[in-house]
Amino acid sequence: MNFIFVCTVGLIAGTISGIVGTGSSIMLMPVLVYEFGPKQAVPIMAIAAVMSNLSRIAAWWREVDWRATAAYSLTGVPAAALGARTLLVLPSHVVDLTIGLFFIAMVPLRHWLARRSFTIGLWQLALGGAIIGYLTGIVVSSGPLSVPLFLFYGLAKGAFLATEAASSLGLYLSKSVTFQQFGALNTDVLVKGLIAGASLMAGAFIAKRYVLKLSVEAFRLVMDAIMIVAGVSMVLSGMALI
Repeated sequence: MNFIFVCTVGLIAGTISGIVGTGSSIMLMPVLVYEFGPKQAVPIMAIAAVMSNLSRIAAWWREVDWRATAAYSLTGVPAAALGARTLLVLPSHVVDLTIGLFFIAMVPLRHWLARRSFTIGLWQLALGGAIIGYLTGIVVSSGPLSVPLFLFYGLAKGAFLATEAASSLGLYLSKSVTFQQFGALNTDVLVKGLIAGASLMAGAFIAKRYVLKLSVEAFRLVMDAIMIVAGVSMVLSGMALI
């Protein structure tokens, strides 16, 4: 029954994440902690996140911006490994509170910058990849951090979903390999991660039909809502750990 519950939540999370590009970890992680405990939940989610990103790449393969992916991953992959190594020594409540407040603040900031036609180039993507990669190694999900970065680069809808997924794939692979080296990724955890990831993958393909119907502006408003929910969730999580 616990796997049925995890897969049901995973399917819903994968569908929502497939529409907006992020949010699956935030929705699925509490369920994984409840069912399997916090020590197993983090590496399980890392495996599931790899599969989720693979499904979004497969669904939107022709839309991937490979130059943006290369710029982001070049710095993000080693930074994610470094972040995973420091995971056990950094106070998690400080990270949750800081990132949660950042998510919330980014919504009005994105609109303010959009009115001024603010855009970024490849070198800013590389810089952002280093910062977000490190945070990805530390926290369960830093997905919403990459949302404004790729939006400012000028991507939307399928191009955004595909490129963000391709860019994040290397980060989560790096994190998973680091967990394996630390002995936190055994066969039991791997199997659970594959099961949870399968439900996320199914949701990504269900989501594709809905993304095609969204206007670019509606898509960005949905992203704003997800960032606010993610921010509030992380702030509450951080406060609960104090």
